[in-house]
Amino acid sequence: MVTKLKQYNPKAAELVNDWQVLDASGQVLGRLATQVATFLMGKHKPDYVPHLLTGDFVVVINAAEIKITGLKAEQKIYKRYSQHPGTLKEISYDRIQEKFPERIIEMAVKGMLPKNKLGRRMLKRLKVYAGAEHPHSAQVLGSERREEREAKAAAKAEIAAAAVAKSPAKKTATAPVSAKAEAPVGETGIAAAVMEAVEAAPSKPVAKKAPAKKTTAAKKSTAEKATAKKAPAKKVAEKKPAAKKATAAKKPAAKKTTAKKTTAAKSSDSGEK
Repeated sequence: MVTKLKQYNPKAAELVNDWQVLDASGQVLGRLATQVATFLMGKHKPDYVPHLLTGDFVVVINAAEIKITGLKAEQKIYKRYSQHPGTLKEISYDRIQEKFPERIIEMAVKGMLPKNKLGRRMLKRLKVYAGAEHPHSAQVLGSERREEREAKAAAKAEIAAAAVAKSPAKKTATAPVSAKAEAPVGETGIAAAVMEAVEAAPSKPVAKKAPAKKTTAAKKSTAEKATAKKAPAKKVAEKKPAAKKATAAKKPAAKKTTAKKTTAAKSSDSGEK
């Protein structure tokens, strides 16, 4: 039998980042750098994933007392080159340890982190100090007390859940149901059930008459609009007799013209004779 396990992929909100303090006095540079890199990447945790910041913040103190093995103190050289001709710069290990002892640990850890955006964000979580003092004591103390706070919060949650379970509110809520179930079924019980059914039945809506009034009011408004539109039609009808008078007055004038024409025709006939 082959058993397949589901892949665990934590969310960013579920991750917890603590603060680690490491003392570099008397330690070898390479061994210390590997330990710092594992803390920054989060490989010491069971919920490590390579695409999230699962690591912790690391504070390194006494960086000036770091050690290296063999002849590296005399032979090790740090180089910088900006890819422009004539800009190659070389600095020995002894000179850097005198001026900037923090850079030795930072450069060693940088070479052990991934070369991408996530690696640069991890490197920002590294705090290196040449002496024994550092300004992150509050963060370190808070990370040390985190487990105690979580244990107290879990205990409070359990106490609250137990109090809710033992509260009498649930008993009072369940009492009427048990009384109804244990009530005897008789004539009084049937009558009570009928009354409950009548009360539970949906009542007839009374507010349906309002739309009827609105419809009658709407009909009245449409009737008034129709009468208002008919009023101008009557005025036009009253103007028609005036037009008739005008035609009646014009007709006699037409007759006079015909009379003139007949008299003129008669005179012409008499002349010919």
